[in-house]
Amino acid sequence: GEICAFKIHGQEIPFEAIVLNKTSGEGRLRAKNPIDCELQKEYTFIIQAYDCGSGPGGTNWKKSHKAVVHIQVKDVNEFSPAFKESVYKASVTEGKIYDSILQVEATDEDCSPQYSQICNYEIVTTDVPFAIDRNGNIRNTEKLSYDKQHQYEIMVTAFDCGQKHATEDVLVQVNVKPVCKPGWQDWDKRIEYRPGSGSIPLFPSIHLETCDGPVSSIHTTTELQTNYIGKGCDRETYSEKSLQKLCGASSGAIDLLPSPSTTTNWTAGLLMDSNDIIFKFDGKQGAKIPDGIVPKNLTDQFTITLWMKHGPSPGLRAEKETILCNSDKTEMNRHHYALYVHNCRLVFLLRKDFDRADTFRPAEFHWKLDQICDKEWHYYVVNVEFPVVTLYMDGATYEPYLVTNDWPIHPSHIAMQLTVGACWQGGEVTKPRFAQYFHGSLASLTIRPGKIESQKVISCLQACKEGLDINSLESLGQGIKYHFNPSQSVLVMEGDDIENINQALRKVSYINSRQFPTAGIRRLKVSSKVQCFGEDVCISIPDIDAYVMVFQANEPKITITGMDHFARPAAQFESERGVILLPDIRIVSTVTKKEHSVDLREHDRANKQVVVEEMLHNLDFCDVLVIGAELDPEQECLELDHGELQGKHLDATNSTAGYSVYGVDSMFSYEQVLRQLRYRNWGTSATAERKFRVKCSELNGRYTSNEFNLEVNILHSSNSNFMEHVNHMIVQPQFLQSVQHPEGSVSAVHSSVVPSVATIVIIICMSVLVLVITLGVFRLRTARQHGSMGHEGTKENEMDWDDSALTITVNPMEKYEKPHQTEEESEEEDIDDEEEDTTSAESDDSEEEEEEEEEEVIVQKGDKQNATRQEQLEWD
Repeated sequence: GEICAFKIHGQEIPFEAIVLNKTSGEGRLRAKNPIDCELQKEYTFIIQAYDCGSGPGGTNWKKSHKAVVHIQVKDVNEFSPAFKESVYKASVTEGKIYDSILQVEATDEDCSPQYSQICNYEIVTTDVPFAIDRNGNIRNTEKLSYDKQHQYEIMVTAFDCGQKHATEDVLVQVNVKPVCKPGWQDWDKRIEYRPGSGSIPLFPSIHLETCDGPVSSIHTTTELQTNYIGKGCDRETYSEKSLQKLCGASSGAIDLLPSPSTTTNWTAGLLMDSNDIIFKFDGKQGAKIPDGIVPKNLTDQFTITLWMKHGPSPGLRAEKETILCNSDKTEMNRHHYALYVHNCRLVFLLRKDFDRADTFRPAEFHWKLDQICDKEWHYYVVNVEFPVVTLYMDGATYEPYLVTNDWPIHPSHIAMQLTVGACWQGGEVTKPRFAQYFHGSLASLTIRPGKIESQKVISCLQACKEGLDINSLESLGQGIKYHFNPSQSVLVMEGDDIENINQALRKVSYINSRQFPTAGIRRLKVSSKVQCFGEDVCISIPDIDAYVMVFQANEPKITITGMDHFARPAAQFESERGVILLPDIRIVSTVTKKEHSVDLREHDRANKQVVVEEMLHNLDFCDVLVIGAELDPEQECLELDHGELQGKHLDATNSTAGYSVYGVDSMFSYEQVLRQLRYRNWGTSATAERKFRVKCSELNGRYTSNEFNLEVNILHSSNSNFMEHVNHMIVQPQFLQSVQHPEGSVSAVHSSVVPSVATIVIIICMSVLVLVITLGVFRLRTARQHGSMGHEGTKENEMDWDDSALTITVNPMEKYEKPHQTEEESEEEDIDDEEEDTTSAESDDSEEEEEEEEEEVIVQKGDKQNATRQEQLEWD
């Protein structure tokens, strides 16, 4: 009648049932082990009750019916949410508001819906323009800007429904992309160029962004804009004569617009640009070319060259604007030949003189070119091979579009006037005047009678020294077509592959081959056209506007040095060869550079070291000017063998005012020529001294040297020995050094200046010396007459001078009698003597040699130094 047991049927059921009261049949169900909801949320099993009627073997008891037990495990919030990814990344385009940029997701390992579900997400990072919803979707709350911030990093956390948050926040990276705009990217607006850098790439890492457009071909034009520099770009600023010699032009060109000087004064009143030889005509000025500069009658062959910058003519009815005009000086207004601009046309007039055939002949040649009025510099060459006249503009050939014929001019004896910038009206009733004024700028206007210029020379004369360049043409690739304009200021490239065009544009560079380029900016423009498949132009590519900054070159300091004072006997000046004026002239150019200190430990980073470096460049003229009265052509001149100029780009002109060597050549070439310049004077009695000044220039006077002054004395005396002594004394430096080796070399360069006052002092000293010599000879003869002393005593008498006039210190240990004395001993004694009493004669080897010849003393071969010293003391 009692309940003795409960039994659970089922394998691995973690529960057991125990009997609490046998009589009442009450029992308890309990867990054998800890129960985990995450392992199993619920259990279902069968239970039966057994009575106590079992025997010893337990076989007789009775069991109840089966009851089903259902158990649910209640959850505890023991787990925190965890995110599925360690980092979340997303990209957005600037300027847009997104509904959802990305979604973050977290999980919770709890078993119940309450604790396993994520109820909320939250952005931990403050002050960011983002928000997140309960599903983990992140959106931006305002429009993002790429310029303001490229990337945002935000931290996000998650909460389960039991409000337990994640143990680790998650990082979300949002990258802001700029709005895709088609165009060139990764290029610098400013490109710096230092003189001497050679060729530098303009856009080394440029590439084209097409925003995934289907591109079929790309066409780019790179333009270097230099129209505001000098004559339209960086060109050599040497004189026109020097440039023509450099380019190999035939000689004989006459410069009609030279820089003003004493010999070329007709351009003195014109407006002039300081940097280059550019003349500005404002419609009020003209210049008369003096008679004799250009031959009166030009042959059937001649050339006119000029640089011109001209804009549209002012006023409704444009007047003729004269560049060059040859007209009647008086009585009449006939124009014999002229070059002028009229209504943006260039016209060349050539009226032939009347001869046997009185027939119509070509007289006016017209060219119609846009460049004549585009306010840019252009180089014009008019080549006349009558009756054919050809115009070259910027190296390209142009035939006249119109040729007008006219009758020849009837002969007359009226003188002609050649003018520049206006035309001379000689036949005006009131008074002759200028007319048809030119408005614009002209430079390097030349006329070359009897010769026409070759295409090669014309191209050289107008060549730019700066331009665009391509590094390594062979690596441009097969698919790239390119083309330069003649001056290499415009480069056109075309290709069908974006990457090939990128590579090609990276190779475009700027080059300036001038040693001293014009400093300043050079504007750069790259324009592009893109074609798409099946369309003409599908993408618009903005132009690139950049500039090259050309730095100022370090200015050279040109220094002329050499012997600045010498005297020679009159006979040498009167000789056929004369006297070499500048035997040891030296021209050196140095540049001063400032460098930052390399010691990083120094606090003063601005500390700069000054470094002086010698540099090589050309000169374009050196003038040897006469100071004081000009040379008298009846009795003196400067001469140079013209064979010295052969093989060099040099010419020379001679006048009574001096000698001028000009042409673009090295400093070494100028030294070689100037060292052969001779001064002759075959009437020396009237001249005691001459002064000269040497000055050199580079780039037509942009850089000039110091003024090197030279004084030459002409010695008038019959005693050549005495003159040689005077000459050597004048050449000596003011402070004599101790000469350790009398037989050593003597420097040819004497830098000390001996003024004319010093010359007078030296002559007085020489007078005293003559007196001393006279006294000495008298004393020596007296001593010989006495004849009571031995040979050694005679020596002492020879050295026995009047103390009041001259003192010579003699080494008492020295014995002149000993020819067997060793060389080392004699050297030691000589050195001691020289340190004590170095005379002017001992300080110059050449003087010793001359004295040896004059005094005819026999020198013992084994004792040369003693003998030399002995000779210096033997005055008889």
